[in-house]
Amino acid sequence: MQKTCLDCGEPIIGRADKKFCNDQCRNNFNNRQNNENTETVRHINSILRKNRRILSELNPADKTTVHKEKLSSIGFNFTYITHLYTTQKGSVYRFVYEYGYLPLDNDFYMLVVRDKK
Repeated sequence: MQKTCLDCGEPIIGRADKKFCNDQCRNNFNNRQNNENTETVRHINSILRKNRRILSELNPADKTTVHKEKLSSIGFNFTYITHLYTTQKGSVYRFVYEYGYLPLDNDFYMLVVRDKK
């Protein structure tokens, strides 16, 4: 059985464990594989950066309250966060890097900043 190149499909001549017919095909294959992964990461990082910028602009005094509609109207995406912080009282803050928010009653959110340097 003749093996074929994983990139171009041409027959491979040489060692039994060879997967590509040349370096260009190997590079093309690996670049394509890595590109699929990095596109997703780039997209999520873009959303996180936008969320961070929005929280930063709405919270210049390190602590404020804002309505969910205000956050949504300027493009805040509630799906993506970097981490959670649970207080001793059980309140769960959602953080986008150092900027966090705590859901309150009536669709309000308290915005906070942690470890600002």
